[in-house]
Amino acid sequence: MTVTTPIQEVDLEFDNGSFDSAAFAAEALASWQALAGVIDHTLLRPEATREQVENLCDEAIRYRFACTMVNPVWASTAVSVLTGTGIQVGAVIGFPLGASLTSTLRHEATALIRLGVRELDMVIPIGPLKSGNYAAVQSTIHTVAKVAHGHGALLKVILETALLNVAEKLRASEIAVQAGADFIKTSTGFASGGATAADVALMRGVVGGRCGVKASGGIRTLTDVKALLEAGANRIGASASVAIVRELGAK
Repeated sequence: MTVTTPIQEVDLEFDNGSFDSAAFAAEALASWQALAGVIDHTLLRPEATREQVENLCDEAIRYRFACTMVNPVWASTAVSVLTGTGIQVGAVIGFPLGASLTSTLRHEATALIRLGVRELDMVIPIGPLKSGNYAAVQSTIHTVAKVAHGHGALLKVILETALLNVAEKLRASEIAVQAGADFIKTSTGFASGGATAADVALMRGVVGGRCGVKASGGIRTLTDVKALLEAGANRIGASASVAIVRELGAK
């Protein structure tokens, strides 16, 4: 996981490598177990209770999801349940507005990693991005990536595509990957729209094989997942994870 040095201008002329979306989708959809292995089992509702978080973790263990994704307040609870199971704990930062100070994000990332979190989903600084302050956006992501990678954690950068135009989606994708993101991600699930196959294809077209693409927001069915995987996603974030893998045969 290499973190690059922030730069003042982001060049959109790049060699993005390759990613075989069709092959990945076919492999992920070959069985419910394979599909579970690319799903982040998610509970980010503000009213979520300890019991619900513990149930989320129990489901993750049963179905072997890639990780559980929770709000920071529940990180220690999830870690306590999942330690030793092989299921990673993920948590969101700068969520859901993408309006936190860089220092706040750094502190939040460090505190969560110390609790045992190994996947961080960070909302991109949306206002600065739309203001054209690309260097500041890249510097902020780079700061968090450096913290994450220094402790063996992954960083996923949420673009919140529903709030961006096409040019901003392209720019944000390139900024994030150059700043060290391990994944770029479509949505928080709290904006006016969620994941679309068109957005996933656009994001994959920018990053190629240089980083992952996570689709999240409004994903409810196996049909939804299939379309997003075929468009180029290699991680899915969903709260309906159990229902989705049951469509493919899980009990």
